[in-house]
Amino acid sequence: MRRIKVPRGARPYQPMSRQHKRTLAWLLFGTITFGAYYLWSARPVDPLAVPFESHETYMNGHSRHMSLTSRQSYDWKQAPFIHKIDSYIQLPNEPVQTLPKVQFDFPLESPSQRRWREERRTAVRDEFKRSWESYREFAWGQDELKPIEGKGLDTFGGWGATLVDSLDTLWIMGFKEYFDEAVEAVAAIDFGKSDMKAVSVFETTIRYLGGLLSAYDLSHEPVLLEKAIQLGEMLYRAFDTTNNTPQSYMNIEDAKIAGRSEFPAEVNMCFACLGSLTMEFTRLAQITSQAKYYDIVAKITIMMDRTQNSTQVPGLWPTIINAATEQFDQSRFFSIGALADSTYEYFPKMHALLGGVDPVYEKLYKDSALMIDKHMLFRAAIPDEKKGADLLFCGDIYSDTDGELKLHSDLQHLTCFIGGMFGLAGRLFQNDNHIDLGAKLTKGCIYAYAAMPTGIMPETFSMMPCASRTSCMWNEAAWHDAAINSCGNKNSDNNVADDASTTCRPPPRGFKEISNSRYLLRPEAIESVFIMYRITGDRSYLDHAWDMFTSVVTASRTPYANGQIRDVTIVARPAQRGGTLSKDDNVEDKMESFWTAETLKYFYLVFSREDMISLDDWVFNTEAHPFRRPRGRA
Repeated sequence: MRRIKVPRGARPYQPMSRQHKRTLAWLLFGTITFGAYYLWSARPVDPLAVPFESHETYMNGHSRHMSLTSRQSYDWKQAPFIHKIDSYIQLPNEPVQTLPKVQFDFPLESPSQRRWREERRTAVRDEFKRSWESYREFAWGQDELKPIEGKGLDTFGGWGATLVDSLDTLWIMGFKEYFDEAVEAVAAIDFGKSDMKAVSVFETTIRYLGGLLSAYDLSHEPVLLEKAIQLGEMLYRAFDTTNNTPQSYMNIEDAKIAGRSEFPAEVNMCFACLGSLTMEFTRLAQITSQAKYYDIVAKITIMMDRTQNSTQVPGLWPTIINAATEQFDQSRFFSIGALADSTYEYFPKMHALLGGVDPVYEKLYKDSALMIDKHMLFRAAIPDEKKGADLLFCGDIYSDTDGELKLHSDLQHLTCFIGGMFGLAGRLFQNDNHIDLGAKLTKGCIYAYAAMPTGIMPETFSMMPCASRTSCMWNEAAWHDAAINSCGNKNSDNNVADDASTTCRPPPRGFKEISNSRYLLRPEAIESVFIMYRITGDRSYLDHAWDMFTSVVTASRTPYANGQIRDVTIVARPAQRGGTLSKDDNVEDKMESFWTAETLKYFYLVFSREDMISLDDWVFNTEAHPFRRPRGRA
């Protein structure tokens, strides 16, 4: 037998030891385990978490609605318009500007970050699905679902407010079958009549017209545009007044009467009712190329521009104005909350919607923002002074007969949109200070949520303003006295004994008074959280959004959907099925359409991919309906 010669210096082969084999086995096992975990964690939790273009292709493919026609008992194009308009202000036809980038350049997520986010997005979609399926079963075609009784309710014209208001939510969340079903139902809505004597022009515009235009922008379904035009023609008649300012409420049947006289302009009108129709009518004009829709709101903008420096607080407009005389200097009360909010909100958004070609909206925003920052924003005294330095709140102001401005530290959930407004405008107008203001205002609302026992901000409350934004010492005794006094005032108003310990719970430390402890399922706080997250990329906003979502769902869930909360300062058991509420129940049998149209949509979008309704391509109306922005040209 031939022997193999081993080279000098080489070690002969030796079998592996038992320890060596165990080590290699563990290394192999670890490699396989790590690889399997990586592939598992990299797999999307949400199968709908695809690029926006893929989502758009899926939702708009194989449409069944091309042959659908709008069913209407009355053609609003034939309705009289008495106060004739001789010439129209034309839509700006200059080349659209390339506006500054709004969204943050998001880095690539780790698999665990993506999985965390998509799990939460799926949870939001499941909550929406639960509400929507109950609406389909118990209130289909009606304005609202009663979430405890499981019945329908008509509150906004009887045309299916929740149905129309939620169209774009269905599309965005990927409910293709439900969206197709809803489009067919919308085709049958008859805007030619209503069981209600008069309808709110503002609410009908932002919910119905905004909802139809947005759903058309997303889906390109022709019947949705047909419906939007009919509704736009109806609402256009609300401007048939002595000076073409809109009515607050419109009588549908009166508007049809041939030979009627023009409607009188209003002497006491909310500022939001006057100035918050611009986005919807402008988008309708852009889509249809009909200048009359833009003209009717452009004239309101000219009026606001002319009067901005003639009010009791130059730069701002009061909550109540005289539309008939076009003089806005009578009221002395100014707020960014109820009765005024969305007019201010629309200034930077109109700048984006028009592609920046009309400088008036930038001017209106900058002049008003300067006064809001100077007179309305304040730092509040809270126990954590370091945290307090990073929070801002927006109050109201009153101009007395001597011209002195007095800050009212009364706060509204409605006002929480202002953080997003400052943030968005800061990007559009390249003002980093306004982005910082937006962040601090948004964090103020986040703080108000977290401070309540339920984790939910109340409808209205007040805090103790600091003398300065730069320094503020916490004073426990001053807060205690203010809180007890507010309890005493409540007891006195209710003719009960002045015993705060039994008849009034003092508010959390830092809060002076909670004047309305309800939560109406409102979206304004999560709206600002969503915008600030998309603008800054700060992932802490995702944590805050999840805390807010879980708190709201826990407190508001009913057997069928979600209802308004009676008191956010107490943690109570949920309302029971069957329609009879006991005094211990903390949920009201009320669910406005903005729950599915706005609140859940913003929660969903904050946990979505950043290209799902990018703020560089879309701009939201005040009811969270995204309108497609025009493409800029270099």
